Amino acid sequence: MLTFEEALSLVKDKVAGAGISPCPETRPLDQVRGRVLAEDVTADRDYPPFNRATRDGYAVRSSDVKTAPVSLECVGEARAGKPWPGTLKERAGACVEIMTGSPLPEGADAVAMIEHTRVDGRRVELLRVVSPYENVVRQGSEAQAGSAVLSRGRRLTAGEMGLLASVGRTQVKVFRRPEVAIIPTGDEVVPAEQKPEWFQIRNSNAVTLAAQVEAAGGVPRVLGIAPDEIDPLRRLVQEGLESDLMLLSGGVSAGKYDLVEWGLTELGAEFYFRGVAIRPGKPLVFGRACGKFFFGLPGNPVSTFVTFELFARPVVSMLAGGDFERPVFLRALLGQALRQSTGLTTFMPARVALVNGDPVVHLVGWQGSGDLVGMAAANCFLVVHPEQTELAEGDWVDVLPKEQ
Repeated sequence: MLTFEEALSLVKDKVAGAGISPCPETRPLDQVRGRVLAEDVTADRDYPPFNRATRDGYAVRSSDVKTAPVSLECVGEARAGKPWPGTLKERAGACVEIMTGSPLPEGADAVAMIEHTRVDGRRVELLRVVSPYENVVRQGSEAQAGSAVLSRGRRLTAGEMGLLASVGRTQVKVFRRPEVAIIPTGDEVVPAEQKPEWFQIRNSNAVTLAAQVEAAGGVPRVLGIAPDEIDPLRRLVQEGLESDLMLLSGGVSAGKYDLVEWGLTELGAEFYFRGVAIRPGKPLVFGRACGKFFFGLPGNPVSTFVTFELFARPVVSMLAGGDFERPVFLRALLGQALRQSTGLTTFMPARVALVNGDPVVHLVGWQGSGDLVGMAAANCFLVVHPEQTELAEGDWVDVLPKEQ
């Protein structure tokens, strides 16, 4: 059985090697959050487009302030959106009052902070020496006109959207979002709006997966619940393979009525692995059929959630035009001693909180991989690696944030 790292690398290699190229499309700026950029974006002018003051104070010629204290004459004012129209080029002994964000007047090359001055009418006494370009962001120091500010393949979050607006890109070329088919399976599963019998469960996995797919940059396409019968399952799988990626939840264990692998085999599927040394999620299946990749996710809700985050989310990212975004493990101090000897990489619902300035992780009370109440109480998963058979309170450990 593959280890977690081996399985993750195999998924990356198979998807990258498929040479899938999503189609670009142009969308208004306010519609591209979470999308992946399909072109390089360049600066339309220098940024900043002028020498910009970073402090309130007085714009000066640094050559006039080589010694301190020194008295200068204030000859004007510069503020954001209202630059001073004159020049200090030939005006030795003069300064201009200036506000943060304002363009430096011509001839000035530094700003003396207002805290280091004394004002008496139009005379300003500078109490400290000022160096060239002190308290100034120089023109073009952030980006020069024509230089690349964002690269193709970059996922667009709020910061990138602000930059696009700054360079005047109100129409943005992005990659099409991949469609992801979601097929929950099992005779025990009923629609969420239906009152279940005592032996049934509501279809929570489809709702969870749809939210995860959307957060990863895909478009969820929730199909019907597949019963534990081969013909209806085959029809839904055939429909699911029309999408860019297919996710099935449940039916991948070794039980008599776990029919997903059988149905996929009938369609000529190639299975890259059938199980990974992780808990929860050990029965995870990954393969390709009819030219489309698929995951068979274990049906227990926590297993479904975890295996999507670990393996399917990076694939959705690649199909959306981005990089294979591996799960990011952060570090925290373990809140209580822990022992295990499973030989598996284990992901347990937990909560991280700051204690005396340090991140400390505690397990939440949960009853196994079917416990959605416990998972909802968590903000992360404590990651215990196979070699970590005994962990002491205060040990540094890996944690996987629940929301990537």
